[in-house]
Amino acid sequence: MHTIRVFRHTRESHIEVVIDDGPIDWEMKEHLTTPLPFFNHMLEHIAWRSGLNVKATAKLDGFFLAHVITEDTGTALGRAIDTYLEENASRGMFGYGFAYGTIDEALARVVLSFEKRALFSFNPGSVVLPEETEGLKSEDLIAFFEGFAQGGRATVHLDLIKGRPSHGHHIWEAAFRAFGQALYEVLRRDARREGMTPGVAGSIHFSVDVKTTSDGNTRQIEDKGV
Repeated sequence: MHTIRVFRHTRESHIEVVIDDGPIDWEMKEHLTTPLPFFNHMLEHIAWRSGLNVKATAKLDGFFLAHVITEDTGTALGRAIDTYLEENASRGMFGYGFAYGTIDEALARVVLSFEKRALFSFNPGSVVLPEETEGLKSEDLIAFFEGFAQGGRATVHLDLIKGRPSHGHHIWEAAFRAFGQALYEVLRRDARREGMTPGVAGSIHFSVDVKTTSDGNTRQIEDKGV
C-alpha cells in the first residue's frame, strides 16, 4: 500500500491531504473535514470514483476565505497525485484518462494528462451555473480544479455538457464524478507500459547554471527528471 501525505502551509492556510491505495475506507466522510460541507461532499465523489482513499483538512489564519480553501486543497491533492504517479512510475500506470460523469439530467466530461504541463481549461458550454450552491460559489469550485492543475503539473479539461439551469448541486456533482472517474483511468496499470510516460517526449530533465556576482563562480543545478 502506498500512502502520500501532503502538507501545504502559507500565511493564509494550513492544508493537509492524504491519499492511499489501501482497502476502501467506508468512513471516508469522517476524514473530509474542511470548513466547507458541500466541498467535502464533492471530495467524497473523487474518492468514491478514483479508487483512492482521500483525507483532507483545512485551517485558515485570519480571514475565512472559501476560495483559499478550495484552491489550496486542490493544489495539495494535485501534488499528492503527481507524487503517487512518480512513486509508481515503474508499474505501468497510464498517467492520462478521460471520463463522463452524470446524475439525472446533468452530464460532464473531464480529460486529464500528467505530463508536467499545468493547464486548466473550463468550458461550461450552454449550461447555466448558479452563482452559489449550498453556500459555496461556483467560482470557488472552479478554483479547486485550477489549484489541482498547478499542484499536479497536469492538464485538466472540464466540459459541462448538460444541466438544468442553475441546478448547481447536480451540475457540480456530475463534474466531480467525472473527475474522480478520470483519475481512476489515470491510475490504471498495464504491464506493457512499465517505464513508459504519458507522452512520447519521455521524462523532462533540466540543467540550470547559476552565477553569483560576489565570487564569479558558476554552479550547475540538475534535477532527477520529471
